[in-house]
Amino acid sequence: MSKNKKILVAEDEKPLSKALEIKLGKEGFDVTVAQNGEEAISLLSKEDFDVLILDLIMPKKDGFSVLEFLKEKNKKVRIVVLSNLAQEEDFKKAKDLGAKSYFVKSNTPIIELVNYIKETI
Repeated sequence: MSKNKKILVAEDEKPLSKALEIKLGKEGFDVTVAQNGEEAISLLSKEDFDVLILDLIMPKKDGFSVLEFLKEKNKKVRIVVLSNLAQEEDFKKAKDLGAKSYFVKSNTPIIELVNYIKETI
């Protein structure tokens, strides 16, 4: 039996991070939550995750700082951005920094994100 895929949810909105943690946990994923960018970087530097669900606007360090850290360290993790930023330049910057996909919070039901993750890993 394969070990559970590990997902890091870097999201400062507690209701959303909790909902993702519960829904992904029910699907058999091993979920860790970081409340800010600094915490996410700390966790990513200590352990490997299969997927990172990343908010771009967080306290302490933003999502772009997390993406830059991952690129700099050449860390291999599938990055799924979940953000309120919906500008074309934000999409481009996130993709250039290694994000595989980009979801806008207001347009994306949690179940859609969970299904996407189930299908991609």
